Amino acid sequence: MLVRRILAVAVAAALAATLAPSAAAQATTGGADRYKRVAYFIQWGIYGRNFHVKDVDASGAAGKLTHLNYAFGFVGQEGTCYSADPWADWQRPVPAEQSVDGVADTDDTPLKGNLGQLKKLKARHPDLKVLISLGGWTGSKYFSDAVLTPESRATLAASCVGLWLKGDLPGLPPGAAAGVFDGIDLDWEWPGSSGNDGNVIRPEDKRNFTLFLVELRRQMKAYDRRSLLSAFLPAAAAKIDAGFEVRKVFDQLDFATVQGYDLHGTWENRTGHQANLLTDRRDPNDVKYSVDQTVRDYTGRGAPARKLVIGVPAYGQGWTGVTSPGNGLYATATGPAPGTWAAGTEDYKNLAGKPGKRYRDLLTGTLWLYDGNEFWSYDDPAVMLQKAAYIRLKGLGGSMLWSLDQDDAKASLTTALYSVLR
Repeated sequence: MLVRRILAVAVAAALAATLAPSAAAQATTGGADRYKRVAYFIQWGIYGRNFHVKDVDASGAAGKLTHLNYAFGFVGQEGTCYSADPWADWQRPVPAEQSVDGVADTDDTPLKGNLGQLKKLKARHPDLKVLISLGGWTGSKYFSDAVLTPESRATLAASCVGLWLKGDLPGLPPGAAAGVFDGIDLDWEWPGSSGNDGNVIRPEDKRNFTLFLVELRRQMKAYDRRSLLSAFLPAAAAKIDAGFEVRKVFDQLDFATVQGYDLHGTWENRTGHQANLLTDRRDPNDVKYSVDQTVRDYTGRGAPARKLVIGVPAYGQGWTGVTSPGNGLYATATGPAPGTWAAGTEDYKNLAGKPGKRYRDLLTGTLWLYDGNEFWSYDDPAVMLQKAAYIRLKGLGGSMLWSLDQDDAKASLTTALYSVLR
């Protein structure tokens, strides 16, 4: 209870600081920041979502981030890195209205697509570090095979360094994309435990993940000693223990982004908090998840607090057919609520204006919306302030937002985190 009270005081202080930031704080640059502010840009967002690298700049988000993770590069059956969408990555001519600097790509532009735009974004924001994220939910199928032997680990590392750091892209001159990426983010979901259907899983994944980090770090340093290595790690203790030698993993990483969302979701027939900061004592589930519990699980296994970067969602999990005489929390549902891009999920920018009654619980760090039928668990700027205050109180490394296209046009979630974590 004491921790919760201290946290409430810290949130009030953070809110006051946000309303009246000092000139010195306003002048702080990403290169001098104490905390990491990481966010993901999704490769496929340029299509239906119509979200482009330019929008990262135009929204103001770029100037409030220290690291941008580009999602995703894949690992193929042959055990090497490859682009999941070369057209989006470097082949698509970007028109002037979608370009960071307002200049359209031409036939003579040496590097087109998202990677060319990331290069322009970095020119505008020289302190911003950009990492290629490898894997993801749909791109992790062959990780286990690719890291199985010393030879396969060396092959995979060499292909990832060559393609993404050296910038040797198929169909372009050698080094055409050099300098776009400052490092590699591993998003293997998950070593030693289930992820997407069909993923290859082995008990040896736990040890081989560490060994691959060692080999990848060695090859990255041989190319550029300044290159960064991070990883996205799971929330559940069972997945941590199945797939990660925590102390050894963190010895190799500059930092790790830790899953702080999807703690509950529409794969369950009962509503719940998808990203609660602190454990809810009323939670009827056998395993009671929270961001705080995940932090304890990692630090208790040897992870340095300063290397833990907490993931926060720019989307909500939603259920429909929820009947409850109260606020809808922990009530049964008939299925996932309709969403713009997928059933059961919705962007913050759409949820912010959605009709319904909102409930907030500072003791768990949660917000939810219930209209008598649909129930949505999501984070708004006030929740982000509370989580940022927690990160400061616990001496953690910073925040990570998934994903920028789901924030609003003013980058309200990104801004809330920035106001506290700098």
